Amino acid sequence: MKKLKIGILTLPLHSNYGGLLQAYALLFVLKEMGHDAWLINYRNKKSKVRLVLSYLKRYILKYFLKKDVKISPFKEEEFIRSNTQRFINEHIQPQTKAFYTPKALSSKIISYNFDAFIVGSDQVWRPQYVTKIEDYFFGFVKDKQLKRMSYAASFGSNDWNYSEEQTEKCKRYIQLFNAVSVRENSGLELCKEHFKVNATHVLDPTMLLDVKDYLNLVNINKSTYKPKGGILIYILDETPDIKITIDSISSTLNLSTFKVNNNKTYDKKASLKDRVAPPVEDWVIGFYDADFVIADSFHACLYSIIFNKPFVIYGNARRGMTRFTSILSKLDLEDRLIYSSEELRQEELNNNIDWNSVNKKLEKLKADSFAFLRDNL
Repeated sequence: MKKLKIGILTLPLHSNYGGLLQAYALLFVLKEMGHDAWLINYRNKKSKVRLVLSYLKRYILKYFLKKDVKISPFKEEEFIRSNTQRFINEHIQPQTKAFYTPKALSSKIISYNFDAFIVGSDQVWRPQYVTKIEDYFFGFVKDKQLKRMSYAASFGSNDWNYSEEQTEKCKRYIQLFNAVSVRENSGLELCKEHFKVNATHVLDPTMLLDVKDYLNLVNINKSTYKPKGGILIYILDETPDIKITIDSISSTLNLSTFKVNNNKTYDKKASLKDRVAPPVEDWVIGFYDADFVIADSFHACLYSIIFNKPFVIYGNARRGMTRFTSILSKLDLEDRLIYSSEELRQEELNNNIDWNSVNKKLEKLKADSFAFLRDNL
């Protein structure tokens, strides 16, 4: 296989553990295949008006209301992301310079002399999440001879959220792709119906790595993380009914609960020191250490499977359900998904998951996903 210099385009990296780990995983896999893989550091630019208002608000909070904030929103974000940024600096490398506008991306990317471009994974094809959706179909790549493809790209929804103009432009760009792959079954249908292209279903890149790869990444023997055991709780959108679910499972299994995230990270009312996001390594080790997992997060679902931990996923419709149903159906784990505490069946909690069967299905899906990359690069 010819060694290629590849530019990977994904959503901007922040404190989202799943987003960070999928970017890391795809870089890792491509490097293991012998390629020179880079992350394209494309950022969402904040409007000048919002930026000025943000500075003004912080000034009032700090000097008049005596709140624990930093005047600069960038300094505040840097403080909150100190642990996750260290992970990016150490493990999600190399990267291009930061591009803050579509114009800068289009004019400067040529200087990196990439042989190929890959967009993915995560919800890169969800227009609400990006500045300019056409860029995530490589509208900025002028040389039509360069390879371009998607790996596990996600629309994040069963619904079509593109305007007519966006649909036509992205359709024209995607038809220049050498290969198209998506993360969900629904993505296959959306590509066919709206872009008139055939796509391949592949796994999220985090599932391409083995358990040993993750244990090497977090260096578990040197970690300062203190094992807790019990039920790992990773809930992004807490509700009273989720609390009922957690209490019920904890009581049935007679296990205490613990968390690997900081629910105050995005709480602007909390003090700055209380908002720091925990290290990515601790997040991963939490799944390795857990006896059971309760989550409403897609990547928490994946890491439960990777580490063979019994789990219950509480359906989070606001964040997109197709991601969950697609992977769970392929592994015959649909019974681990519930939408309310009333759907929880106590007897199911004591039924062991047939991990031998799950892992065999997963290995087949991994082989197909690796083949997609090898055959199209």
